[in-house]
Amino acid sequence: MSIRQLFADALFPPESSEPHYWFETRRPFCNLVFLLPLLLVYELGVVAIGGSESDAFRNGADAWIRQFLLRLGIDLLWLLPMSLVAALLFWQWASRQPWRMSWDTLGGMVAESLLFAFALILLGQAVDACFRQPANLLEVEGSGWGMSLLVRSVTFLGAGIYEEFLFRLCLIPITYAGLRALLVPHRWSVGVTIVATSVVFSLAHYLGTPDQDYSLSVLTEAVVRVQSSRALWFSFVFRTLAGVFFAALFFLRGFGITVGAHAAYDVIVGAVLLPELS
Repeated sequence: MSIRQLFADALFPPESSEPHYWFETRRPFCNLVFLLPLLLVYELGVVAIGGSESDAFRNGADAWIRQFLLRLGIDLLWLLPMSLVAALLFWQWASRQPWRMSWDTLGGMVAESLLFAFALILLGQAVDACFRQPANLLEVEGSGWGMSLLVRSVTFLGAGIYEEFLFRLCLIPITYAGLRALLVPHRWSVGVTIVATSVVFSLAHYLGTPDQDYSLSVLTEAVVRVQSSRALWFSFVFRTLAGVFFAALFFLRGFGITVGAHAAYDVIVGAVLLPELS
């Protein structure tokens, strides 16, 4: 089985009988053009806001990955965003997709991102009702509600970008390809990949302190932490469902819209709604 066959459907859009827009949103070049402004706003924003202390304004996967790289002795400010850009360029080259897109597609992707962000908010409210919790379900990584709206928006933008990079663009294809290499049928591979990566995505939010040594054992510790505290069950269930939501978007609508939806959700909830509720 070739590498292209292993990653088929996880990374390579079909040569399509689909309408043009629905196919184009999954193309890596289109995703790169869509995400590059978000990436620049976030990276330049945290540097402008924090200067030499910009790491204090990073959260989610951005902070996790940078902490891990620091433990390896790697302290390059632009390594992570350049890795994301390089991954999308490699994906474009490997998928042999055309280097063109319709600018109208970008407007549609923005609209879809906002639509799916609000859909996730509604999902959160539904889970909130099931658990009969106070309205703190709309929980995202980070703190500092005293910050200005602009600073909060820039801060929360990064979590959506880099969590999707780590858990969807990296982890989903690796998991899917591993299952296909074991000759697991396509549909089962997709289903198991979505569920498994969503559980890992949720557990990653309970890994403990940022300076903790990361290894497979920390996931076990995260399971114990969640299992032993009923107060965490609510957020764990929601984050797992959110992971399933984003993974399904990744397969069906592409990486760019998935990042857009996640980033929009984090900004709407973290920068606008939660400060108003607190």
